Amino acid sequence: MFLPFRDHNPSGRRPYVTWILIAANLAAFVSYAPILTDWYAISAFWYDWAMIPAEVATGRQVHTVFTSMFLHAGYLHIAGNMLFLWIFGDNIEDALGHAGFLGFYVFCGLAASLAHILAAPLSDIPTIGASGAVAGVMGAYLLLFPRARVDVLFFLIIIFRTFSWPAWVVLCAWAALQLQGGLIGPGHGGGVAYWAHVGGFLAGMAWAVPCLLRRRAEPSPNRKTIRRRASAASLAKPVKGGDIPVTRKNGPWQKTRSGRSMTRIPTVRRRR
Repeated sequence: MFLPFRDHNPSGRRPYVTWILIAANLAAFVSYAPILTDWYAISAFWYDWAMIPAEVATGRQVHTVFTSMFLHAGYLHIAGNMLFLWIFGDNIEDALGHAGFLGFYVFCGLAASLAHILAAPLSDIPTIGASGAVAGVMGAYLLLFPRARVDVLFFLIIIFRTFSWPAWVVLCAWAALQLQGGLIGPGHGGGVAYWAHVGGFLAGMAWAVPCLLRRRAEPSPNRKTIRRRASAASLAKPVKGGDIPVTRKNGPWQKTRSGRSMTRIPTVRRRR
């Protein structure tokens, strides 16, 4: 098994929406965490707010398609989803903008719920979790940043090692595992809504296609432009205090202090 825990892909803006979504999920979890051990209370809570495919398919409890996106069954469940959202969400928010990312997240969550309902329309098992929306974030990341490096914790029984893999390897492997789980256990195999993950992942990829096409349509800088930018950046570097020239008011010469020695150099006249 492997667990991504960090990527090497800095974003250009603060991911406010990602932070808000993580905070909303945590706040929702804290609100009902005390009744997780009370089977009757949590069952009634799931019936009111979790998505039950058989109920939604018949037109009842439709609001749960949205509310179930902010519910989690336990500490490990919410920790895993929020970790993935933290790793990949900031870059997708940077690419789509704050408002665009919020709409994208909700769209992927709804698409994941629809995929799960289509896979198991008669299921009466409550379905909860942000994993469908987070899967959409991962699908968009696969298209937009396939070569970004992702640090992965790989563990087998008691052996732990970390690797830095390209994003496309990590995300394709994860998507393949979800597809395999959906095919082996239809609908709700092993307590995991695999088809919701697959549906959210594909929805995220579909949403990211226009952004990918816009990026490819932008002209890439040629070598002359790259050299000019590098030269301008090198000239803009600040100089050390010991290398600042000391100019005499009278005379054609100025002095520059370099270490302990004094060197006389001609004054540079600027063109007007």
